[in-house]
Amino acid sequence: MRLHRDAKAELIRTIPLFASCSADELARVAGIADEIDLREGRQLTTEDAPGQELVILVEGTAEVRRDGQVLNSVGAGECIGEIALVTGQPRTATVVATSPVHALVIEGHAFRTLLADVPEIRAKVERLAAQHLQSDPEPT
Repeated sequence: MRLHRDAKAELIRTIPLFASCSADELARVAGIADEIDLREGRQLTTEDAPGQELVILVEGTAEVRRDGQVLNSVGAGECIGEIALVTGQPRTATVVATSPVHALVIEGHAFRTLLADVPEIRAKVERLAAQHLQSDPEPT
């Protein structure tokens, strides 16, 4: 199942990092979001690696692991890696698909270009990332 741009924007709106974005801003973010399909067992992020992308699960589930221990499970509508992408900090966990996954991926270079081109989005994203870090100082 492929999502059209409006469906991508609606899903992106549910991610706290983008919740305060306008419809036009969400459309811009949706425009840089690629859809991918991953098999069960595929690693979505790697602990201690740089944050090069963020992943929004459309369908499927994944486990969040640190030092080999399962910390959490994530599923449809959840975002992985947004804070590490925004802050440049290394990933604090590995995330592995526990079922086939259909996801939106926003690549780091495209995301940084968007933030440079649209300062309104950058301001909102940076403010929300700072709030998130205050409440959860360990990004994925």
